Amino acid sequence: MQRIAIIGGTGIYDPKVFRERERKVIETPYGEASPAFIGELGRRSVVFMPRHGIRHELPPHRVNYRANIYALKQLGVTRIIATNSVGGINPSLSPGDIVVPHDFIDFTRTRSTTFYDNEAVHVDMTQPYCPELREVLINAAKATASEVEEQAVYAATEGPRFETPAEIRMLATLGCDIVGMTGFPEVVLARELEICYASIATVTNYAAGIKQEKLTATEVIEVVKQNEEKLKKIILEAVKLVPEERRCGCASALDEARV
Repeated sequence: MQRIAIIGGTGIYDPKVFRERERKVIETPYGEASPAFIGELGRRSVVFMPRHGIRHELPPHRVNYRANIYALKQLGVTRIIATNSVGGINPSLSPGDIVVPHDFIDFTRTRSTTFYDNEAVHVDMTQPYCPELREVLINAAKATASEVEEQAVYAATEGPRFETPAEIRMLATLGCDIVGMTGFPEVVLARELEICYASIATVTNYAAGIKQEKLTATEVIEVVKQNEEKLKKIILEAVKLVPEERRCGCASALDEARV
């Protein structure tokens, strides 16, 4: 069975369209994963996983990313659609915009970022996000009459604090378009387990020092809620558009990765 996973906030979970059959909390070699809601979305087998927990109790730096991705692999997941809230660094981006990143730069410091601590495995990240799944998300956004930015470099920061204006200026100089705290290491861990992974991000705010003097969690949450329905429509359409067979290279990512 090939399953699609959706990783995101609890606001994306919609019991009116997602038919939940089972709910599991899976224990893995890396600890306990976030709860997995197993069921159907349309005609597809889907697992929904709230990365921060059901009550959003886990801050970004304490999410057990390895356990989450490992648990999804155990459940037969072959594709992951991740949702992320991000700050806009590129001046062309505004709160409410939808972005499908194509690359990332990692600025995290304390996270476990690999399953291969005791083995020399080097996965290729020339295309960090699955090109096939990225195309699905872009087409789904267009099909639901949503404007979408089709490329962006995602800067992953440790959190849980927001970035400083000086840090944002540095990230802009390095070519980053958006900044967030949850997109890494998910993208790498998925590749290490040969799971397709792509992200659809909502710009919730201008990054620090761009167009505002202060940034609050309250305004971020407000934009997330305003975009929930639009994001749900895109994800529902994306699940329909995902092809049955994988034609990307994600499924063979380990073929020439071991030393």
